[in-house]
Amino acid sequence: MREPDSRLSLCASFVRQGSRLADIGTDHAYLPVWLCRSGVCPSAIAADINPEPLSRGQLTVEEAGLTDRITTRLSDGLSEIAQNEADDIVIAGMGGELIAKIINNCAFSRDRDKRWILQPMTKSEILIEWLCENGYSILRQDCCVASDKCYTVILAAYTGEHKTRSELYPYLGELCPRTNEKHRRFVDAHIGRLRKQSRGDARFAALADGLQKAAGE
Repeated sequence: MREPDSRLSLCASFVRQGSRLADIGTDHAYLPVWLCRSGVCPSAIAADINPEPLSRGQLTVEEAGLTDRITTRLSDGLSEIAQNEADDIVIAGMGGELIAKIINNCAFSRDRDKRWILQPMTKSEILIEWLCENGYSILRQDCCVASDKCYTVILAAYTGEHKTRSELYPYLGELCPRTNEKHRRFVDAHIGRLRKQSRGDARFAALADGLQKAAGE
């Protein structure tokens, strides 16, 4: 059984024991195969919007001998996934804006029993801001390094709460850059991007300064 890379491993660590999984944008279906074979998930749906990656996923499932537990499905986001088919939903390997759109377009996105494991490749701040504005709470957040890049994984649930957050929260979320080296590396990348943006808009300089202070500098 091929172990997932550190990015998918972190996603896997957020999945609840015994939950039925939906992996959106599954590509090779490594994550559902890993979670089913390791006994975390009794069943899974490996979904992708494109036929070619889905066929790769189907081959992975067949080679693992898990066709009785993992279904591959052509689906635009969660459009072909029924509410009673999955408990934990992983959406990984795409931009934060697209992840927010997929959740927003899901008919059962406000089911309080669902858990959303989200791994944005870019624009994590846009995703976190959207979650906060739409009644989702971040239950857990962590970071990992894969191919010398630092990524964050977010565990969220719909709670209906609309808390007032600071302007830094979309960049920090529930990370602890003062005490965690990987969290600090992720926040430093935000600071670097904000410094570049500040050349055209001074507001970004203030955000970068605020993040540096929050990180302990």
